[in-house]
Amino acid sequence: MSDLRDVRTEAVEDLLKAVFTLQKQTDPVPTTLLAKMLNISAPSVTDMVKRLAEPTKNHAALLEHRPYHGVRLTPLGEQVALEVIRHHRLLELYLSQALGYSWDEVHSEADRLEHVISEQLEARIAAVLGNPRLDPHGDPIPGPDGTIDVPVMVHLAELASGQPAIVSRITDQSPEVLRYLSELGLVPGAVLHITNKSPLGDTVTVQIADVQHTVSLAVAVSVLVQNVE
Repeated sequence: MSDLRDVRTEAVEDLLKAVFTLQKQTDPVPTTLLAKMLNISAPSVTDMVKRLAEPTKNHAALLEHRPYHGVRLTPLGEQVALEVIRHHRLLELYLSQALGYSWDEVHSEADRLEHVISEQLEARIAAVLGNPRLDPHGDPIPGPDGTIDVPVMVHLAELASGQPAIVSRITDQSPEVLRYLSELGLVPGAVLHITNKSPLGDTVTVQIADVQHTVSLAVAVSVLVQNVE
């Protein structure tokens, strides 16, 4: 990787990671959306974006920026974002498996550590864990080369009634939501099917083993599943 020591701060890495996430929803990414996700002021985001969109003598630009349209990652920016995401998800899994953290505790800890671990430590963590592909929430872990394998999934709320499926990924990683899902058994690997959808579409009833639970649409859209043939 190019020498990024002149710009690679925690704030920059957080911004690049946020752009990577938001680009899956909208491309280019509006700076106002970035500011909201990062919980910082829009002018601060704009200033940072302008700086990262300029190449330096040491490296290419990390972002493409079109005023009043938004931003997207350059190949180098995506490489940095994926590296940070790899750190984060490996750390979450290590904290969970090796240190006994619950899955609602690991996100905030990994957020703090993802910026400081070395590539050597990252490689050792990956080796100890058996070079895993998924973190505790079902999020795919990018490979050392930046490749990332994302299977086809649908939101739980989109699942047809009676269609068996397996929980693959949880997108809302707020501790209270994760604890609630744990109580219901809506965790990666759980096999379920929908037994009922409310007439207004605001709740769904799912069955896991012999137990049924009715969950709100707000919760259901945070659960991604894969059909079981």
